[in-house]
Amino acid sequence: MCGFCGFTGDIADRENIIIGMMNKIIHRGPDSAGTHSDEDVTMGFRRLSIIGLEDGSQPMYNEDGSIVICFNGEIYNYQPIKEMLIEKGHVFKSHADTEVLIHLYEEKGEEMLNDLRGMFAFAIYDMKNKKLFAARDFFGIKPFYYGVFNNHMLFGSEIKSFLAFPDFKKEVNTVALENYLTFQYSVLDETFFKGVYKLKPGHYLVYKDGKIDIKRYFQPKFEPEKAGLQDTIKKIEDVMLDSVKTHKISDVEVGSFLSSGVDSSFVAATFKGDKTFTVGFDYEKYNEIGYAEKLSEKVGIDNYSKIISTDEYWDSLGKIQYHMDEPLADPAAIALYFVSQTASKYVKVSMSGEGADEFFGGYNIYKEPLDTAGYRKLPKGLRKCLANAAQAVPFKFKGKNFLIRGSKDIEERFIGNAFMFNEKERAKILKNPTGKYNHKELTKPFYDKVKDKDDVTKMQYIDINFWLIGDILLKADKMSMAHSLEVRVPFLDKEVFNVARTLPTKYKVNKSNTKYAMRKAANQY
Repeated sequence: MCGFCGFTGDIADRENIIIGMMNKIIHRGPDSAGTHSDEDVTMGFRRLSIIGLEDGSQPMYNEDGSIVICFNGEIYNYQPIKEMLIEKGHVFKSHADTEVLIHLYEEKGEEMLNDLRGMFAFAIYDMKNKKLFAARDFFGIKPFYYGVFNNHMLFGSEIKSFLAFPDFKKEVNTVALENYLTFQYSVLDETFFKGVYKLKPGHYLVYKDGKIDIKRYFQPKFEPEKAGLQDTIKKIEDVMLDSVKTHKISDVEVGSFLSSGVDSSFVAATFKGDKTFTVGFDYEKYNEIGYAEKLSEKVGIDNYSKIISTDEYWDSLGKIQYHMDEPLADPAAIALYFVSQTASKYVKVSMSGEGADEFFGGYNIYKEPLDTAGYRKLPKGLRKCLANAAQAVPFKFKGKNFLIRGSKDIEERFIGNAFMFNEKERAKILKNPTGKYNHKELTKPFYDKVKDKDDVTKMQYIDINFWLIGDILLKADKMSMAHSLEVRVPFLDKEVFNVARTLPTKYKVNKSNTKYAMRKAANQY
C-alpha cells in the first residue's frame, strides 16, 4: 500500500511541485519515492514496500516506456494473471503486482478491471493515446480524488497533496457541509473542498482532450438463492478461509486487528499469523483487551494491546482530523488510529474485519423491519395519525420512536447507520443553508435499483453504497496510513460477496440475531 499524486499538462517548475505534493503524503509510503514528468503528465509516488521489495518501485513503465502507472493497493490474484500474460508474450521486469496492471491494460484496455481481485486505486497514463485512465476498486477500499484547476487535472490518494499545487484553490464546499450534518460523513461525490471529487467505487475515469468521462464497471447486486442452512454455512466458511489465505500474500509479515466482535475474531482465528493488536479505553465498558488476550491465547497467537488514556484521546483529535482530509463524526476513528499505531510498531500489514456487517447483515438496525412487521400491517394512514399524535406529545415515552418510525416506509426512514439532523434541523443550525439535497434525493437512485427486494436487503444495499464508503472505509484507510500501515479487509473481497449476495434474508437476520449464518461459520473457529 502506498500513496500517489499527479497532475496533467505542462507547468513551470513541475518537478519541484510534484515533490511538494508527495511530501504531503509521505506517511503513506516512507520507504521510497519516485516521479515521472513530461509535458503531458507529472506523477509522484510514495512507497510502502509489501510485494516485490527489491524491484517494485513506482512510477512503473511498460517495455517501451509508453505507459506509466502509479498504483495504491494489492492485487491478490496477480500471479495467475501474470502467468496468462507471459503466455501471451508479455515480458516482465519485476516481481511486483503493479506490473501486472500495466500489461493487463496493454492486453485488454479498460476491460481489464473485472479480471482483478483486490483493493486498488491507480492512474495509468497512455502516452501514445494521450489518455489518463484511472480506476477505483469494487467496494471503495482505496481512495481516489480528482479535480480540474486552471485546465490541470489533479489526482491522488489524499486531498492534502493538492494543497502544494500552485493553481489549487482551497475553498469550502458548503453543500457538502450541509449534507454532512445529516449523514455524519461526506456523502456527496464532491468533497468539502470545492472542485475536488471522489471517484466512486466500481468506477473508472478517462481524461482526454480536457474532458473527463466516468463509467461504472461493477455494481453489487443481491440475488438470494434457495439453500439449506448447513450448505450456506459451508459456503461462507470455505470462501472466508480462501479469502483470508489470499489476503496473506505478502513479502512481509502480516498481523491482524482483534476486538471482541465476531468479524475480527473470525479473521484472527483463521489467518495463521503470529500477532494480533487490540486497544481499549481506561473505562471498563469500552475495553476489549481481556477478550482479545483470551482468544489469542486459545488460538496460539501473541496479542499486543494498548490502553488509550483520556489525555491521549483528546490530544489526538487534531492529528486524526488532519489525516482524515474531511470531517467524519465517528469516534471509532480514534480507536482505529491507536490500534494502527500499535500494530505499526511490529508489522507493515494487518488484517481487519470491515465489511462483514454490510455483506452478511450484521447491524442491529437490520432487525427493525422484522420488529415492526406486525405494526406495518395496519393501514398507512392510521400509522401516520398515530405517529403525528406521538410527535405532538412533548415528552419521551416508551414506544414513541417505534410509532414514528413504524409510520414511514424504509426509503423515508433509513439512510444508513447514522441519521443526525433532518433538513429542518440543519437549516436552523447553519447561518446560510443552501437547502440543496434532501436526504431522499441522494438515496432514491439506489433504492430504485432494489425496489423489488425486501427491506433488509434494501438497507444493506444503501449501506454498501453510502455508509461503508463514506464512514467505514474512509477511516480504515486514513487511520492506518497515518501510521504507514497497510490494512487488508478479507470480508470485502469480490469472491466473498459472490457468496454473501446469494444468502436468503433468514440466514442474515432474524428476531434474535444478526449475521446468523456467518456467526455459525465463525463459531467453528
